[in-house]
Amino acid sequence: MAEAADDPRSGERNYVTLQDVAREAGVSLATASRVLNGTSQVRADLRERVLATAAELSYTPNAHAQALASSSSKAIGVICHDVSDPYFASVARGVMRTAADRGMLVMLASTFRDPAREIEYVAMLRAQRARAILLIGSGFEDRDWERSMAAELEPYLRTGGRIAVVSRHRSLRVDTVLPQNKESAAELARALLALGHRRFAVLTGPRALTTVADRLAGFMEALAEAGVPLPDAHIVEAAFTRDGGYAAAAELLARDVRPTCVFAVTDVMAIGAMAALRDHGVRVPDQMSLAGFDDIPIVRELTPPLTTVRLPLDEMGERVMRLALREQSSRRSRIERVAGEVVLRASTGPPG
Repeated sequence: MAEAADDPRSGERNYVTLQDVAREAGVSLATASRVLNGTSQVRADLRERVLATAAELSYTPNAHAQALASSSSKAIGVICHDVSDPYFASVARGVMRTAADRGMLVMLASTFRDPAREIEYVAMLRAQRARAILLIGSGFEDRDWERSMAAELEPYLRTGGRIAVVSRHRSLRVDTVLPQNKESAAELARALLALGHRRFAVLTGPRALTTVADRLAGFMEALAEAGVPLPDAHIVEAAFTRDGGYAAAAELLARDVRPTCVFAVTDVMAIGAMAALRDHGVRVPDQMSLAGFDDIPIVRELTPPLTTVRLPLDEMGERVMRLALREQSSRRSRIERVAGEVVLRASTGPPG
């Protein structure tokens, strides 16, 4: 814990630590901590020596670190890309259910995939003394973002805060619930190949998002293993939203690309793509098959129901919350991998 005191002689602000107090008082760090936190009985002479030294050094306990260390904070911060997206809503539901069982309050924020806003929200949650911060959703392939995020998270972790994340694996060495995006996308590609498809297109979100990069890479690698090309013209990038999926499918048709099967890297984009294909007179799956990824609840109710990769979204929220609250016996982070399951539905069939 780092503490601050004003030095009236220099006009500068000096930082007095618990270690400084222990050293000047000639006691162990544990003894100094017990005296100043009032958590255990200490001999009277040692107590007086520590208190006198603390007063002389103008030591002030760090309230944030004390709150985190004593687990007095009941607030959990959850930062996701867009809570209106059913993917994030389902994960957040699992988080909130687990938090409610433990009597904790969840503060939820949407970044709308703005890296700078995500860092700002982490700083705000640190200031609010949140017991833990959960980052839900893809990270960013951006070195500046990585450095800025680390600058916020490292001091928070040092003072006892907890970080856990969903679907991030590039740079944050913290407890992680990690969907097998690459492997599951490859399995989906193999299932579609088994239906007889050889002409594919992919609708992606921004490739700077690690989830997009992984799903696209897994799908392309499985096609390459089967000797099936995926030309650049058959990959359309758009916003990671329903409207983005609509725009990407419309752009695909405008390029006069006629695949027999389209893979949208999220169900939300696939929903938009299905609407665009319908509006342009393309029948699914008779003229073009369509698949997504995530298995958000609504895709089972579409006409036709959507082929996808099922992730246990509620369970992922529960698991990341348990990771954030687990007793940490060492500094080693834990990764819990989550396998996806290919679900073939009526939106895909043999090539028309």
